[in-house]
Amino acid sequence: MTSLARTVYVGKHQRNLDSKSRLAIPSKWRFDGDTNDGYLALPDPSGCVLVLPPHQVAKLYDKIEEQQLSDEDAQELQDKLFSQAAFFSCDKQGRINMPDDLLEHSGIAKEAVLVGRMVNFRIWSPERWDAIDPKSNNDDLGKLMKRVNL
Repeated sequence: MTSLARTVYVGKHQRNLDSKSRLAIPSKWRFDGDTNDGYLALPDPSGCVLVLPPHQVAKLYDKIEEQQLSDEDAQELQDKLFSQAAFFSCDKQGRINMPDDLLEHSGIAKEAVLVGRMVNFRIWSPERWDAIDPKSNNDDLGKLMKRVNL
């Protein structure tokens, strides 16, 4: 059996936000970090929150750093994307603080569904997740697996 140096984000977890808009991350999805490491939460065009772990944050950082200042599209994307983003680590209880902008973007009020995507995870409102939940139609899942050659 091969040992992975990175966390594997799989499964689906239903969580409630507390009164301070904190959300508990599953213990298997947490990492031992310091003040320089953390998650990056971004508004996803699908209407959820995309959360990148430290190794993906580092890759994105390198990619952004390579973009030319004269590239107007890249600059516009950076302004729009990162003005709504949040960078954070878990507290001692494994919670993250969800900023109001991201809660509004994703339609999350009291409950959230955390969905693993192998290398990162998304946070959905239960209503939006139910609309796309692959368990509701496994035929779509099979067709999608063929389209992406998996």
